[in-house]
Amino acid sequence: MSRAFVKEDDAGEPPLIPPRAALPAGIPNYVTPRGLALLRKELEELETERTKVEANREDEANRSRQLSILNGRRSDLNARIASAKVIEPQEQQPDAVRFGATVSLKTIRGGKPGTTRTFKIVGVDEASVTDGLIAFVAPIAKAVSGARVGQTVTLRLGRSEEEVQVTAIAYEQQA
Repeated sequence: MSRAFVKEDDAGEPPLIPPRAALPAGIPNYVTPRGLALLRKELEELETERTKVEANREDEANRSRQLSILNGRRSDLNARIASAKVIEPQEQQPDAVRFGATVSLKTIRGGKPGTTRTFKIVGVDEASVTDGLIAFVAPIAKAVSGARVGQTVTLRLGRSEEEVQVTAIAYEQQA
């Protein structure tokens, strides 16, 4: 078909592919075993979605756009899986905060003294603040990295500072 018979809107903008979670340049892509399993599951789901879109021949322009987005996401995901460096949490030194640790902090000064927060340090793709999973590149994870139970650490949270004490460190077995 000649371009003369195609609506101008069909050419449109190239599709935007949503970026993956940020991983700073030069930083290894550490993942927990669960994190790698989640990436692989995401790839399977993406492949299933891609197969469905490929089979739908009703709206060719929309199909092409969707395939471009899915192929871009698949490429990004494959690169993330290929660069993954699995860290077994239970193989970490149990007496210090490292990747894969579940950490409990008690606020001593600043913020709300006496407040306790618990989170697990994970890879960037597994991170979910609402689930208490913090990326190892996050400022709070960096601030507590290497700390031991009983040690006091200063957290810079925006413009304010909090002094917290590490009250517990645990490395769970992966299921």
